[in-house]
Amino acid sequence: MNNVPHASTAQRRSLDFRRLFQAQLATTVFIMVVASAVSGSQATLSALMGGVVSILPAIYFVWRGTRRTAKQPQRKVLNLYQAAMGKFGLTVALFALVFSLVPPSNPAYFFVAYVVAQLMYWLTPWLVRERSTP
Repeated sequence: MNNVPHASTAQRRSLDFRRLFQAQLATTVFIMVVASAVSGSQATLSALMGGVVSILPAIYFVWRGTRRTAKQPQRKVLNLYQAAMGKFGLTVALFALVFSLVPPSNPAYFFVAYVVAQLMYWLTPWLVRERSTP
């Protein structure tokens, strides 16, 4: 039997979200660097906006969906549904804000940064898989 103490489920869950946000931030910065080298500062700003539109709703979802106020399973599920609806609404609002107030000069970098940050939901579990210790 393994005598190594295990992190609680809540600690593992928060670590996974932290890794997700780190991966989203790292890919956004990488795309910003590429945009800066290839197309200049306006493309860098477009990539930054795309990353922000992806990351902020994700942070909201984690904050709203993982609150510990509910003890009943039905209430926890309701919290997750409300968090998902809020995330969708925030994403739509951020897209509207970006395209109405500060239109990206290079929409390609905006959408590349947004899509790649979204892909981190699927890629992060495989990229930072916890290694089991013997």
